[in-house]
Amino acid sequence: MITVVGSINMDLVVQAKHFPKQGETTIGELFATVPGGKGANQAVAAARLGSEVRMVGAVGTDAFGNQLLKGLEAESVNVEAVLQKEGASGVANILLSEGDNRIIVVPGANFRMTPEEMNSFKLILSTSRIVMMQLEMPAPVVQRTLEICQALGVPTILNPAPSEGFRTEFLSLADVMTPNETEAEALFGKEWEKALVDYPNRLVVTLGKDGARFYDGKNHIHVKGLPAKAVDTTGAGDAFNGALCVALSEGMLFEEAVYFANAAASLAVEKFGAQGGMPDRKKVLERLKEYS
Repeated sequence: MITVVGSINMDLVVQAKHFPKQGETTIGELFATVPGGKGANQAVAAARLGSEVRMVGAVGTDAFGNQLLKGLEAESVNVEAVLQKEGASGVANILLSEGDNRIIVVPGANFRMTPEEMNSFKLILSTSRIVMMQLEMPAPVVQRTLEICQALGVPTILNPAPSEGFRTEFLSLADVMTPNETEAEALFGKEWEKALVDYPNRLVVTLGKDGARFYDGKNHIHVKGLPAKAVDTTGAGDAFNGALCVALSEGMLFEEAVYFANAAASLAVEKFGAQGGMPDRKKVLERLKEYS
């Protein structure tokens, strides 16, 4: 069982031909509400790849909250450990344009979780093959979860996004960290490549269309990106993380797991919606053949 401790949001998506400049109003081409949140996205990514997945998080008592729970259940994600808290659910305002995205997250119920609540989930965490987290939840909640998992000997993956919630204590607590290039620079400085050597087979930096990089203890490994017709890049990182979690939970070697995750990410950008674009296992295995 994979356990994802993380955010559950409703994404409010707007697509336009170009990003508006400061003070500019532009006409959009599309608006949609689609389930999102890095935690929920990664849970769906892992579930579609065939893993049993359990979600730990929170939604509000608003209409979005019920929709989000039903959406996760429809993806075969266990939501028994998702709390419903008074007030609004988390939302993300997503602007799509020029093959890229800009996102503003309003945490809502996600930020009303507490470290004390994580103590009540110790049994759930202890029965997990691996636990995955992000930083769209309060840092004390993430830290407490990492501490519990380390004490229990349960492996963890931390996707440090957004990086502003990162604490240096996480470096010694998380087994694997998966920042993108921007987040790696925020965590380790402009020469973040040097940090790869300090965390062999533990720190993998995603590079968007250019793939991912890590250090295997002897060599710097660059897993190159695969060609993709990008429609919506919103969920690419979450697809990578979900697939990496599945691969490692199944005992794949770290390099094999990164290749698997990169193939999943390349497929995710080809469909609209973060969760809607998550690929199934058959498609990922087919895409993997492009590396040979």
